[in-house]
Amino acid sequence: MGKNSAIKVTIIVILLLPLFLLAKPPSPQKQKTVQAIRANGPIRIDGVLEENAWQEKAYNDFVQSDPTDGAEPTEKTEVWVAYDEKSLYVAARLYDSQPELITRRLGRRDDFVDSDWFIFAVDPYYDRRSGYQFAVNPAGSIVDWTLYNDEWNDTTWDGVWEWKALIDEEGWTVEIRIPYNQLRFPKKDEYVWGVNFRRVIKRKNEKICFVWVPKEDSGYVSRFAKLLGIHGIRPGRHIEFLPYSVAQAQYSPEESGNPFETGKKYLGNTGFDLKIGLKSNLTLDTSVNPDFGQVEVDPAVINLSDFETYFSEKRPFFIEGSNIFDQFGRGGATSSVNINWGSPSLFYSRRIGRAPQGYVEQDGYVNFPDRSTILGAFKLTGRVGKGWNIGFINALTAREYAEIDSGGERFKEEVEPFSYYGVLRTLKEFNEGKQGLGFIATSVVRNLSNENLEGILNKNAFSLAIDGWSFLDKDKTWVLGGWFGGTRVEGSQSAILELQESSLHYYQRPDATHVEVNEDATSLSGWVGRFYVNKQKGQFLFNAAVGALSPGFDPNDVGFQFGMSDKINAHLLLGYYWPHPGKIFRSWNIYGGPFRNYDFGGNKTWDGYLLAIEGQFLNYWGFNTMLAYNPQTISNTLTRGGPLALIPSGYEIDFGLNTDSRKPIVISAHGNHYSRPTEGYSWHSCISLRWKPISNISFSFHPNYNVRRSDVQWVTRVDDSLMTETFGTRYIFAGFFQRMLSSEIRLNWTFNPKLSLQLYLQPLLAVGEYDQFKELARPKKYEYNLFGEDGSTISYSDADEEYTIDPDGPGPAPSFAFANPDFNFKSLRGTIVLRWEYLPGSILYFVWTQNRADYAHPGDFNFRRDLGDLFTAPGDNIFLIKISYRWNI
Repeated sequence: MGKNSAIKVTIIVILLLPLFLLAKPPSPQKQKTVQAIRANGPIRIDGVLEENAWQEKAYNDFVQSDPTDGAEPTEKTEVWVAYDEKSLYVAARLYDSQPELITRRLGRRDDFVDSDWFIFAVDPYYDRRSGYQFAVNPAGSIVDWTLYNDEWNDTTWDGVWEWKALIDEEGWTVEIRIPYNQLRFPKKDEYVWGVNFRRVIKRKNEKICFVWVPKEDSGYVSRFAKLLGIHGIRPGRHIEFLPYSVAQAQYSPEESGNPFETGKKYLGNTGFDLKIGLKSNLTLDTSVNPDFGQVEVDPAVINLSDFETYFSEKRPFFIEGSNIFDQFGRGGATSSVNINWGSPSLFYSRRIGRAPQGYVEQDGYVNFPDRSTILGAFKLTGRVGKGWNIGFINALTAREYAEIDSGGERFKEEVEPFSYYGVLRTLKEFNEGKQGLGFIATSVVRNLSNENLEGILNKNAFSLAIDGWSFLDKDKTWVLGGWFGGTRVEGSQSAILELQESSLHYYQRPDATHVEVNEDATSLSGWVGRFYVNKQKGQFLFNAAVGALSPGFDPNDVGFQFGMSDKINAHLLLGYYWPHPGKIFRSWNIYGGPFRNYDFGGNKTWDGYLLAIEGQFLNYWGFNTMLAYNPQTISNTLTRGGPLALIPSGYEIDFGLNTDSRKPIVISAHGNHYSRPTEGYSWHSCISLRWKPISNISFSFHPNYNVRRSDVQWVTRVDDSLMTETFGTRYIFAGFFQRMLSSEIRLNWTFNPKLSLQLYLQPLLAVGEYDQFKELARPKKYEYNLFGEDGSTISYSDADEEYTIDPDGPGPAPSFAFANPDFNFKSLRGTIVLRWEYLPGSILYFVWTQNRADYAHPGDFNFRRDLGDLFTAPGDNIFLIKISYRWNI
């Protein structure tokens, strides 16, 4: 697929584009209204609908969305809304002709288990873009969300509200009480809010809703019914004081002679969080001596690339309400598509409190801190002025020291400076979300009083970017959006030099004509932009985007970038969606198109075409498949700062299948094959087994097996002025064969909606074997000099565990050596968490975490032996007790 293929794709796009432009979206539905009832007496949340408010006329005109879109529901549902001076109340009577078959599963909070559900959603701002959502199932399990960008949701918010569900001979009932201090809304004489109600009947895979949105259409919050009749109330003042205390015992193998590894450590800490509702629209979260540890461990990974691994945030302070930051650059469009574009994040909260970045120069035993202490942090979220959403985070981290013991003498070395982190995000939506405009600004300021740290860390780092969108038509079918911004980092000459030569930039590339290293620079700046067009409605799908990362762009002091800067990216996707049952499929969609990357030197660094089909069969089994082809391209990262290298053409096949989620045993399988016939291949296969033996226990087993073979795996680089073809450096590669077997095992045992036990276990076996060592012969060619041929020699020393290579035998080129890169990494990570919410918002945790690893037999894979080595390897055990208590002032 070369130039002619690109021309054919362009012609097809031109021919099909009128179909997408002329296709009319479904006609909008008339907006419903719901009248709130003023409660004349107390409403007891017990699931018994005996209060006067629930004797009024109910709302029951629901519409089915699944399995038949737009059909009448098979079971009747009635709902009411009431209110008093302090709270909003919701009641539902969910009739069921076979109440003994109601699916009732217990699950942890925010675990949307396979069960019947009743869901209530409210938009108290009535901005028709955001809101809150509350779900209760027949067993009393709950989920709550915040809603944003019309169709998106975030389960990290945990409100404090009351609920009760009861099953009886007619079906089941739900009562909900939501205090006003859990909702944000401005004070008014009379209120108009948006509401919706939904129901899931799991055994029938039926979903019904009060406000029906056809599947060809889009929108959720913007379609809510009007809730009228609420007046004479005031937004509740919300003040929460949440002190905590934590005790930890760590047990690890004792290291002889090491005074820091005696086999046991005991730690304790205490602090508090304070949440204050400022007026009605803002919430201030502040922490003093916060506990920013996480309960669940990060998964073990094998990373052979030159870029860091991304781990998700798991600390409650940062994940709650994070959507104001996460939404940056993605607003307006209901689908965000990125093909070979790792969209950079200007704020990655795990930078705050990260592991110290310094190192120790002195010899001896070292006690190195595993994280930076967060002295204090505050977060301000909500709305100010005329509808500006705001998110503001400030945090201070302490100066950290490593303690060294050298021959009995103790001293300390600074490994992380005192630092300030700041993030400000605002967003304003206009005309009920038809347009939006916002910005984000970040800053990192470090007090670099240590010479070693000054040489490797940036002193200051700043970023500023704007984002926005605008719908192009009154029906909100087409949306244009994007974002643009820049970064600037400042530091010493050595720190900026190191940054220029890092994997994010590779300014030292010898054949690059558009970048070069500046050894005198004390700052580095760059810009980024991304713009997209998306079709939101109808059965014809359209998405296109173009973006660019300048060579100097670097958000990594408080953000995260996937891959190298110096990138220009674009894609075009066309597709068709059929949401209605037919003879074979219940629903399906197909899409595909071209994508391409360049660097700022004009080199085509990635190219391809994809076609994907996914859907659901009539028996509720789902499937997805994808085919992709990548023509020959040029890599500016394979040599890790060296010259350009040719990447042969390749193809990818991807397939997945999953069974009906209603069954006690649910299975899903996925397979992926990528091949470059002249360079190598990879296989990835996984099976997921989820077993639900009884209503309060679920067990999942998710094994993965990966095989990868490559003829050009990076090993190292060696300076040699005689290697003029590659600019005075030898870039060493090898044949590589990797096998990796891993699994995720989870057990969820929910005793009641507030008491649960969770087990997580991740065993990992990863073996990599290197052979056929070689060097790049010349840039932009798939040509390599194999060591051991054409006069070169290669030898291996078992004693030193290293290879010695003479690239030209008796010739003048010097020989060199490098360590054997083979590996055999075995890891077992697991945690058991007992969580008890003994009072609303007050939680007690008991946690046991274990980590163990083994590295024996590098390059040699033997499942039985390696698994035995793993389970007999010494491990670290951590026992933790944490208790918090919520005072609602």
